[in-house]
Amino acid sequence: MNIIKLLSEATLVVKIILLILLFFSVFSWTIIVYKRRALRVAAVQSRKFQEVFKKSRNLTEVQEAAKGFPGSPLAAVFLAGYKELAYLAKQQQAGGGAGNGNGSRLENLGRALTKASNGEVARMEKMMGFLATTGSVTPFIGLFGTVWGIMDAFMTIGKTRSTSLIAVSGPIAEALIATAVGLFAAIPAVIAYNAFLHRIKDQITDMEDFSLELLSIAERLYGTP
Repeated sequence: MNIIKLLSEATLVVKIILLILLFFSVFSWTIIVYKRRALRVAAVQSRKFQEVFKKSRNLTEVQEAAKGFPGSPLAAVFLAGYKELAYLAKQQQAGGGAGNGNGSRLENLGRALTKASNGEVARMEKMMGFLATTGSVTPFIGLFGTVWGIMDAFMTIGKTRSTSLIAVSGPIAEALIATAVGLFAAIPAVIAYNAFLHRIKDQITDMEDFSLELLSIAERLYGTP
């Protein structure tokens, strides 16, 4: 069977459906390639940043090193926390030592870390919605093409008054192609969405643990007596 010839002879509705499915497929594959690289970079740079953080003797060294890991969510969280810690240190010096206000300042640090973490989560989840939409919508779009093809087959039977396979093979083939293209667009999107979601959850867990570690450091340095 000549697929190109079959598609060229397809009805306008089926052609439009196939173009829509092609758009979803191409765009979702673009997102898959981009997100795979971005999440891999985030994981590698976060691992390297954690090694630097554990080996460094002071936070200033870590702050300088963190600038070299722009793709790491942990580095971004640390930079936000370091900025708040620097402000906390200035406030402590201005107040002549630790005081009762440090408790609220540590709460400000916690909020800064949470805000930075939420920003990184939003960045990692960017365009994930399109993959979810592709995985859930394209099978139904292909199914609509299938239904339309079957309707066209019955109309052909009515016009030709023939129930032979030759008379209805074209519309039925169009229907099957629409279903196949819909699945071709949906299956990779669903697989990639679930895989990326798992990686993002791992990064979220790492950020939560790292935030708690920074808070513990701040409590030891600036906690109220």
